[in-house]
Amino acid sequence: MKQIPLSLGPEPDYTFENLLPGTNAAALTHVLGLGAGAPPVFLWGPHGCGKTHVLRALARRWQAAGAQVGWYDADTPLPWELPSHPSLLLMDDCQRFDPGQQHAAFALFVEAATLGLAVVATGTEPPVDLALREDLRTRLGWGPTFALQPLSEAEVRAVLRREADRRGIALSDDVMDYLLTRFARDLKHLMTLLDGLDEFAMASKRAVTVPLLRQMLADQGVL
Repeated sequence: MKQIPLSLGPEPDYTFENLLPGTNAAALTHVLGLGAGAPPVFLWGPHGCGKTHVLRALARRWQAAGAQVGWYDADTPLPWELPSHPSLLLMDDCQRFDPGQQHAAFALFVEAATLGLAVVATGTEPPVDLALREDLRTRLGWGPTFALQPLSEAEVRAVLRREADRRGIALSDDVMDYLLTRFARDLKHLMTLLDGLDEFAMASKRAVTVPLLRQMLADQGVL
């Protein structure tokens, strides 16, 4: 059978409305209250705890209000330049920045401070522990720092169920159990699997079942 990529489904809907706060309510309340000139905020935690979702939801909210947002991550090609009239600077997964990107990120921080922009950045560890140049680590740690905690299994199930419903996928408890017992509780990875399963089911013209999921994973070389 032809191999099908895992990321061809509809883009996830990144909003605060579909983001379960879990134990991260204080961090979400803080970023929702950000305004111009506020101290920079750093969110850190393991992969899959919702850092990128928070940034994308924040970008979407500010853009809906007419603001220009600068987004930079390790996949953003250099040179890095702010939009013409920016209001918000976002930097995701800072631990992945190479030396050139670290230099560019520091320059953006300096420019953001001059312009009075709101800044939110993320990483897998607190700024002091990141393997980055010292001046950038210092800038990242200037303001409030929040450790994001992964969702509980029940909360992960709720998120997957809601996303499956949005896509029109009949996701049985058996399929959910299979996903959660064989893969880490990493929402980013689980959402990618759900993307692939949605596409694979449509291409195969079959219902979403455990055998179909196993076949997809086997075709991808996962099993």
